[in-house]
Amino acid sequence: MHEMSLCEGILQVLETESQKQGFDCVKNVWLEIGDLAGVETEALLFCFDAVTRDSLADRAKLNIIHTPGSAWCLKCAKNVSVKQRFDECPQCGSYQLQVTGGDEMRIKELEVE
Repeated sequence: MHEMSLCEGILQVLETESQKQGFDCVKNVWLEIGDLAGVETEALLFCFDAVTRDSLADRAKLNIIHTPGSAWCLKCAKNVSVKQRFDECPQCGSYQLQVTGGDEMRIKELEVE
């Protein structure tokens, strides 16, 4: 379950930013996750609660913002939406797609005290 290590990485970022910016408590985390990032949302929510217990983010709410996947079709030269990797181009049916977005995960916003 790589979601556990993702949550550990999120907590490390929170702790580092806490030292830099001088906050003691995290109330809300808004996490942007692309549809092509390969992250299981339910597992991430479960792991976040476990990893942040007794930390500066104890009882913080993890808010997920989903971003759509996008790709460039080499055959029809169009930017298209895709729901998962290795989808066909919805315009021409080609499988020659290069992912251009929706495969990232980033902390978008924090509510802290």
